[in-house]
Amino acid sequence: MNGKPVQGDDSAERLALDVLLWIAGDEDRLLPFLAASGLSPDTLRESAREPAFLVGVLDHVMGDENVLVACASGLGIKPERIAAAWQRLSPRPDDEWA
Repeated sequence: MNGKPVQGDDSAERLALDVLLWIAGDEDRLLPFLAASGLSPDTLRESAREPAFLVGVLDHVMGDENVLVACASGLGIKPERIAAAWQRLSPRPDDEWA
């Protein structure tokens, strides 16, 4: 397992894309994600270019510990790396007023 910390937004975005690919790799994971996000398979690829969408991908995984652990295991990383990327990309309350 790779224990390296997420270094910056680019690394966090790359990890979020890896999480999205993990989700998309299995219909049993993909269908609930599509239902929760309101996307279709056709709009998924376009949405993946949006930083806010990548936060939503990580929100989805972080919202269920079993999914988080399964995703981390599937990616060969520690769940803490996903959590760090999620925190890095998530807007902070004071960012809304900047």
